[in-house]
Amino acid sequence: PKLTLAGHSMGGYLSVAYAEQYPQHVEKLILLSPVGVPQKVEEEDTRRLNSFPLYVRALIHTVRAMFNRGITPGRFLRSLPHSKSRDMVNGYIANRLPAITCEEEQQYLGEYLYQNSMLPGSGEDCLCEILTAGAFARVPLIHRIPEIKSSSNDGEGLEVHFVYGENDWMDFRGGLDVQRLCHQKKQDQSSSSPSPPKVFVHGVRNAGHLLMLENYQEFNAAMAIAAGREEDLPPGMSRSVEFVCDEVAAANSADKSRMARSSGKVVMSEKDAAKFFRGGRFNRRESQQRDDDAAGTVEEQKE
Repeated sequence: PKLTLAGHSMGGYLSVAYAEQYPQHVEKLILLSPVGVPQKVEEEDTRRLNSFPLYVRALIHTVRAMFNRGITPGRFLRSLPHSKSRDMVNGYIANRLPAITCEEEQQYLGEYLYQNSMLPGSGEDCLCEILTAGAFARVPLIHRIPEIKSSSNDGEGLEVHFVYGENDWMDFRGGLDVQRLCHQKKQDQSSSSPSPPKVFVHGVRNAGHLLMLENYQEFNAAMAIAAGREEDLPPGMSRSVEFVCDEVAAANSADKSRMARSSGKVVMSEKDAAKFFRGGRFNRRESQQRDDDAAGTVEEQKE
């Protein structure tokens, strides 16, 4: 039997590497907020950095300089006094994971993350070899995934599912760009050539990079959908949102039979994706409070 191989963050990157090496063993890839997909565009990166407040830009430049010198987040935490490193972990949970409101869950998660960081480095030692500062891959996945060959007897390409959180700091456009490249490759190749992967992009509401912790119900639904088990989900359970690039949307509109088969399933456009995904924010809790305050102001004005 073949694998349905899922990986989160760096695990997503390594899952692709495994599928490249052993395509005969993989039936589906489920890439959960994977690192290293897009190609770094210097102008865009500079523009994004300049959009942050000065103190955030200074912090980002410092972190990137440390990373380029081989100092991983775990190594940095281990260099601090225990009380300081524990405070930093707890601050991360408080500011970046506002969906986790249970104090007991916050405590257990903080202890888990803290103890993981305090252990001697092992897998983290590969980070600086695979990634550059800013979490861009030295060999991005965007041009590697379309080249993965499927060993399926039916001639269909390998299924690849990207799953991102609404507030994910991993760029959802990487998944849509891979989908676009695979679609274009299929259009350009001859019928006798192996099919490129079939790519799907899913979004999980009210979640960031740790989407399985922040919205576990919709995350579980996304996993079931990606694994082909949507029929097992209970009625009324919140589903993740599926997005397609403009080229695939146009092809689907022209293919009436495909539209009929997918009736009842809402698939959103690339323009909708740009509105849905809000990107990572430095302090999610403060940002959420500002959004709630703004929404309250609008309601008061209506009244």
